[in-house]
Order: sequence, then C-alpha cells, then structure tokens
Amino acid sequence: MNADRSNTVLVTGGAGYIGSHVVLALLEAGYQPVVLDNLSTGRKECVPPDAHFIEGDIAESRLLDAALRDHHCAAVLHFAGSIVVPESVARPLAYYDNNVANSLLLLQACQQFQVDVFIFSSTAAVYAGEGADAVTEDDVLAPANPYGRSKLMVEWMLQDTAAASALRYGILRYFNVAGADPQLRTGQSTPDATHLIKRACQVALGQAPAIDVFGSDYPTPDGTAVRDYIHVTDLAAAHVAVLDHLRRGGDSCTLNCGYGHGFSVAEVLDAVDRVSGQPLVRNMAARRAGDAAALVADPSRLRSLLGWQPQHDNLDHIVETALCWERKLAGEAAGD
Repeated sequence: MNADRSNTVLVTGGAGYIGSHVVLALLEAGYQPVVLDNLSTGRKECVPPDAHFIEGDIAESRLLDAALRDHHCAAVLHFAGSIVVPESVARPLAYYDNNVANSLLLLQACQQFQVDVFIFSSTAAVYAGEGADAVTEDDVLAPANPYGRSKLMVEWMLQDTAAASALRYGILRYFNVAGADPQLRTGQSTPDATHLIKRACQVALGQAPAIDVFGSDYPTPDGTAVRDYIHVTDLAAAHVAVLDHLRRGGDSCTLNCGYGHGFSVAEVLDAVDRVSGQPLVRNMAARRAGDAAALVADPSRLRSLLGWQPQHDNLDHIVETALCWERKLAGEAAGD
C-alpha cells in the first residue's frame, strides 16, 4: 500500500460501534484508516470499503507488527477492548487481560515502529462520580469497577510512556455515547448491548417486552438517574480534531467528551415514546450497585483546545438515528 505515512492510521476495534464511526470521519478528513478488528463484537459490514481491513487481534504480535510496518502507520487510534461493566465485575482478569495487557502490547509495538501519536478510547467510568456538578478532567479519579480501573491503568501507561519517550497521546473520556450515523452506514450492532437508548429502541420495535428502569428514588428532578448523552458522530469528530491537534505538534491531552448537560432515564424514554409514536412498557427496578445519581461532562477543555462544536446535540435526533438503525438491523435480519 503506497500511502503517505502522515495520513495512514491504525484503528484497532474499527469495526465496532464507535470505531466504525471514527473510521468514516477519518476518511472524510482525508486520512487513510487501516482497521484491525477481531470481529468479536464488531461487524465487517460496518467498515467502509475505502478503509483497509485486517481481521485479527492486537494480541497477535506478528499481525500487529505487520500492520504498523507494512502500512507505515503514523498514528494509532485504540478502540479495541471490553466494555460491559457487570461482566467486568464477574470476570475481572479477562478485562485486565484484554484492556490492559493487550494495550501494553500495542504500546510496545508503537515504540518499536516509532509511532508517536496515540489516541485512546477511555471512559467517564474513571471518575468517582460523586456530586451534582459537571465533571472536569481534574476531578477525583476513583473507578468503581474493573472496567473503569482497566481504562485508568491504560491512561497511566500512556502518561508514563510519554514522559519517557516521544509519544504524544490523546485520552478521550466518553460519557454516554448514543445514536447512529445519520446516513445509516454504521451503528450500534451488538444485539445484547446494554446502552439505554439502544435497548429502548429495541423495545419500541417489539424486540423486547419492556425496558428496565434501575432506580426511581435518586436525588434528581424525577428520581431517575441523569446522564450526558453524546451523539456518536460528534464523538467521532472529536477524535479527528485530537488527531489533527497532535499531528500539528500539539501537546498530549485528556478530554471529556460530552455535551455538558444531562437527561434523566425517564426523559430519554419519553423521547423514545415521542419518536417511535408509542409508549414503552417500563419496569421499575432497584438501583444497580455503583450507579451514580448524575454524571455530566464539563467539555470546556475539548471546546477551547480544539474548537470542537457538536452538530447533533438534540435528544430526539439522537433517538431518531438510533431507532432508524435498529429498523435497518431488523430488516437485515428478516432478509429485506
């Protein structure tokens, strides 16, 4: 592949939900993505034909080395990892293996092939999640589960590696990612994903009988938990902005990715009712252990450092794109 090294980037997990949206954004920005994905949760169909696809795992050292070497990758965007919180509690060593040990292998390969720009898919789960104020990047880090701890460990590895080498990194801490590509080229494709909006859309389409609401006695206006929902296309744009920043020689950065305002679970379900045209059956359940009453980003640093301006900050629009994607998946399953 005779690509310009400055424009070729390796995207691990690029067939997954967030990674595939970032691949689309990279192509639109003039980058040449090389996608490495083992398809454990991703779909090859979600990788656009203009991106080079390699099926495999970052733990396969020969495959990883060949991808970085043969494609002359100038940067790595790292999305490969396990993300289900309850599963991380039940299987912590699997999470430390996949999220931490495999990230270590990836970082070592980057050092070997002199790839000095690294963008990491992190999470708001690294925060303590206490209090009603919007969370800043300098707030207390106290992840409550192995998933969050595994992400924070990788953040520390990046910081320590950057202090000892030429590596520059962008750490993006996601809040609640939702929605789908408005052109329906990709979306959240894992059937048993735990994302609230995806699950609610599945209920709206009759694929599940009811939506569970975990906790109605939180100290919030309507008693249900409040979260900051960011459209996945806006999140993808943030990754391209960070990559551009680092390519220009910008300093390493850690950035919250959210809109700076939240919606309660009840408000989200009301939006699904509006968009779908039918009321959802809601099962009220007890709070889940470790769930915060409210978790909202302060995205000031992302906006000021990179000039990032969201284009999809509308709850009904987020729901509409998610619902359209679920309809598309249902049609594919039915053979339409």
